[in-house]
Amino acid sequence: VIVEIANRLQFLQDVGLGYLTLDRAAPTLSGGEAQRIRLAAQLGSHLQGVCYVLDEPTIGLHPRDNGILLGALSKLGAAGNTLVVVEHDEDTIRRADHIIDIGPGAGRRGGMVVAQGTAQDLARVPESLTGRFLAHPLLHPLQPRRRIEADAPALQVQGACLHNLQRLDVTVPLHRLVAVTGVSGSGKSTLARDVLLASVNTAIATRGLGAPSGCTGVDGWQSVDRVLEVDQTPIGKTPRSCPATYIGFWDAVRKLFAGTLEAKARGYGPARFSFNTGEGRCPACEGQGMRTIEMSFLPDVKVPCDTCHGRRFNPETLAVTWRGRHIGEVLLMQVDEAVDFFASMPAIAHPLQLLKDVGLGYLTLGQPSPTLSGGEAQRIKLVTELSKVRDDITHRGRQADPQPPEAGRPLGAARRGLSPHTLYVLDEPTVGLHMADVERLIRVLHRLVDAGHSVVVIEHDLDVIAEADWVIDLGPEGGSGGGRIAAAGPPEAVVAAGTHTGVALTPVLSRA
Repeated sequence: VIVEIANRLQFLQDVGLGYLTLDRAAPTLSGGEAQRIRLAAQLGSHLQGVCYVLDEPTIGLHPRDNGILLGALSKLGAAGNTLVVVEHDEDTIRRADHIIDIGPGAGRRGGMVVAQGTAQDLARVPESLTGRFLAHPLLHPLQPRRRIEADAPALQVQGACLHNLQRLDVTVPLHRLVAVTGVSGSGKSTLARDVLLASVNTAIATRGLGAPSGCTGVDGWQSVDRVLEVDQTPIGKTPRSCPATYIGFWDAVRKLFAGTLEAKARGYGPARFSFNTGEGRCPACEGQGMRTIEMSFLPDVKVPCDTCHGRRFNPETLAVTWRGRHIGEVLLMQVDEAVDFFASMPAIAHPLQLLKDVGLGYLTLGQPSPTLSGGEAQRIKLVTELSKVRDDITHRGRQADPQPPEAGRPLGAARRGLSPHTLYVLDEPTVGLHMADVERLIRVLHRLVDAGHSVVVIEHDLDVIAEADWVIDLGPEGGSGGGRIAAAGPPEAVVAAGTHTGVALTPVLSRA
């Protein structure tokens, strides 16, 4: 029995979890820690001839931990097993014995094998987007880094002591892109979400009277108008929710159709073109476009509605067209096509262009929200926010509040007559993203900061970290060996500090 116990403990040590206590509660584990515990259970089984299928095992892992994970996977393969890994991580792709690259695009434009072979083989195929990024990685920074002066506005967190945080005093510059980094279990989510986000939210809601969360105090929140966490939770649980309704431009589309001569002649208002309520929707599927068939002893099956054939509306509503398309065809349009179709309507074209900018041009406007991945849902939330800050880059014609702030405190942008200054907190927005989509995401984050907002990103992706104006690197290890600030400053300062993040970041910043 003791031999078995020792072996299993050794497996936990092999995947980099030596700092965990045996009585650690499962809900307190990070995503990367839980992933490696499952892997350790497989390593300990000593099975041979098994085909393991892993869906993005590097999610939530620091590049240092990633190396440990790849070593563990190599052991599984050496024991006579086959590993099929769905992955976007560059290191994992380069270490694979054989790569199958699916594409060339996403959605309807994908589904084909573009290239296969080694990383070098992919780099020689012009149609392979993966091969292109392997051959020519991003060069950083994509735009000049924003300087941070000593007296620049910043959030000051004092005595952060939640979970494994060691009474930290943290400075988070405002109006900048800030990355919170560190090995798995070092306290990144605890600091950014449970302490910073919660405390600033409480301070704004109670005007500084509420007790901060997980720290002794927080200051500098007075210039922030609101706090928003952009996470990967689903944007809707029913097929009635879709990108067009979530982002909010579907109302403009309905008004557009209601304004046509045909609609006016028939007496149709905007409500007629709603697939959720009203007389315009298909009576058979009630505007869902799908019907659910209940199967005895089997999962329910969804099939296209045999009355409207997935168009969601009744024939009378579909008789109204705009530029030759009826409302049902608009819902089935891909974003890329819809951008050109609605080019003359800025209220609709602008959010569509943003969807295209974040790499979601392959989605249809009416794609049911439950079918979206976590990464897609998170980017749609980002687009929803970006569509609100359209005029924030230049505050032309806006009047400042002539009244000085009380007791010398700076006022939030909204109270100064400007657009609201939002603090965005994102937890690993690159999860599930291809290298090409990561580049698009970086440009979107820069747009939010250029619009006057503050963005805090918990991240392991080195391309995002290399683009940050300021990096807060926690560590040096995970669990009880973490919870301290290993380095803080621009990415170059983290590299100079020689932390685990700095070591991994060095080749990324030195690309020529």
